[in-house]
Amino acid sequence: MLVRALAHARWQETTTLRTFIQHLRCTRNLTSGTDGSAEKRPSAKATPDELTVLPFLQRPLGVKEKPSPVLKTWADTREELMNQETRLAQREHLVKEATKGYFTDLNATRRHGGKTWIAPNVMIREDKALYFPNIVGSSLDTKSKKHTSSMCEGRISVISMLSTRMSEIHVNGFTTPTNERYLSNPLYQYVQINLQENLLKSFLVSLFLSSIAKSVPQELHSTYLVSSQNMEFVREHLGMVNKHIGYVYLVDDNLKVRWAGCADAKVEETNALEQCTGVLLSRLDKKRSVKAP
Repeated sequence: MLVRALAHARWQETTTLRTFIQHLRCTRNLTSGTDGSAEKRPSAKATPDELTVLPFLQRPLGVKEKPSPVLKTWADTREELMNQETRLAQREHLVKEATKGYFTDLNATRRHGGKTWIAPNVMIREDKALYFPNIVGSSLDTKSKKHTSSMCEGRISVISMLSTRMSEIHVNGFTTPTNERYLSNPLYQYVQINLQENLLKSFLVSLFLSSIAKSVPQELHSTYLVSSQNMEFVREHLGMVNKHIGYVYLVDDNLKVRWAGCADAKVEETNALEQCTGVLLSRLDKKRSVKAP
């Protein structure tokens, strides 16, 4: 009965989200004509949000400290809790989150499909780039715990953050050409993180791991992680301001975020990810060739 109830809740959530999006598409620009066909409203005016031009990514994304797979000790945690700047930043974040409504993220998808910035055409400079935080999750192949800091160090990685069916569509728009071109390269890997911070959703996803495994290509099972890690205090650092859309990060061999994209991919963004990945792979290959005897 519990599994059936959880499955029904998941289905109802997906149906509600799909209906919401379809309603937006239908009511924003179209209306039924007298001949049964759909035509644009002659009197409809574009809203200020629709006329707003999205800016390019304005800042490097990531955290300042290099991540490590080693768990923090009580002494490290205590020191962090006693840090005045850290506590003030966390308090400010919690106050900001407390003022958000339950449907804030969903309503934000009305504006540009939830997209808040456009990915840059070039990579973030290495000396300016920040680190991708360590995320722990269970892989599809062995169900064992893996750390992204261990998986990604020494390789070029494209990391996709998934939370909903919509986010899966988003990241596929970014990554498909890049994966088709570079998956055979031993220096490249595609990491997918199914992030479910809600305990009920996390439990539901764990029940359907076999179904997820069938939808993911076999060669990607080892780099597909299911995680319930709390990302509350690093969401802003990664630009993950909407829990319904997908995010993609290009991480270099030193765990730094060199490029990022969100929501629906534009053609130029997809091309930029492919080109930037190729540049990093070429540099890493040359670096290893120089070190080799």
